[in-house]
Amino acid sequence: MSELSRRKVDHLDLCANEDVEARRGTLLDQVHLLHDALPDLSTEDVDASVRCMGKRLEAPLLITGMTGGADRATAVNRALASVAQKHGFAFGLGSQRAMERDPSVAASYQVRDVAPDVLLFGNLGAVQARDRSSAQVGDLVGGVGADAICIHLNVAQELVQDEGDRDFRGCVDAIQRLVEELPVPVIAKETGCGLGPAALDRLHRAGVRWVDVSGAGGTSWPGVESLRGSERQHALGSELREWGIPTAACIRYASARDFSVIASGGIRGAVDAVRSLVLGGELAGLALPFFRAYERGGVLALDAFASRLVEGIHSVMLLVGARCTAELRELPRVLGPELREWIREPERPGPEGREA
Repeated sequence: MSELSRRKVDHLDLCANEDVEARRGTLLDQVHLLHDALPDLSTEDVDASVRCMGKRLEAPLLITGMTGGADRATAVNRALASVAQKHGFAFGLGSQRAMERDPSVAASYQVRDVAPDVLLFGNLGAVQARDRSSAQVGDLVGGVGADAICIHLNVAQELVQDEGDRDFRGCVDAIQRLVEELPVPVIAKETGCGLGPAALDRLHRAGVRWVDVSGAGGTSWPGVESLRGSERQHALGSELREWGIPTAACIRYASARDFSVIASGGIRGAVDAVRSLVLGGELAGLALPFFRAYERGGVLALDAFASRLVEGIHSVMLLVGARCTAELRELPRVLGPELREWIREPERPGPEGREA
């Protein structure tokens, strides 16, 4: 097994069994929805379906990219993709860097035979995209039959890894090149530290229109890395475990800039998912809850979790009087003080260092 494949297996083991979630929250709990005691709806009236990138989804949900590049990842990806197919979710693959390096692991990313209709996202790191031609990135998209490509941004995780990248220059230019040259949508995707105003402004100027904010409050990849590797890796990973911008603030930053937003990062159930849509998300993305359901009980447990999640979303929509997901953005909501402070957007120092 290659070093890269071994790392992928370590990540799966740690996420399945260890405490890998940030202790500081997503701030989605500061989005208070108003209960409607007279919704004048039946459950049959509630329609949670959405159209996204030309495909109809039965629910506004994405199983976000997790893994690939190892034998164990093959079973995980195929199980997750089959459940996405059954329930009408979108599905994301993990980083395809391993697939490019070692064609023998390409099967771990192949899910089209079990999920022919899903909205499927490929995945590659921004540094790897920078160092490859658009044609090479396009081959990775075509090699798995993806409908779009996520270019993931994981600077904090890379800095923690002993073997990680250290040079992030040129990534914005590379993303702009891919937006202009690839025939599929390019999604700029964080990996648990969130997208703030400065990064979003650069991405918007680069022509990106879809972002997966992946804010802080869910799985902490610096935290995951602190559980493997050297003493140095442990120390820096522990230091950066809570690093990032809370998910709720990221969604508002991105929606205010007219991005199409995938809201992910610490979404753990139906109420979180609906809150994220109320704030401006097009889809709600989850990873760890799906993976842990599969680890606990295989495809049956995974399918049961998916069914409960969909039922929960329909129930919350009815309880707030929303007939369809488009109505969620128009709902009244009460925002807690910490989230309101975040979404005022950060102040910049004045000319003499004073707050402007």
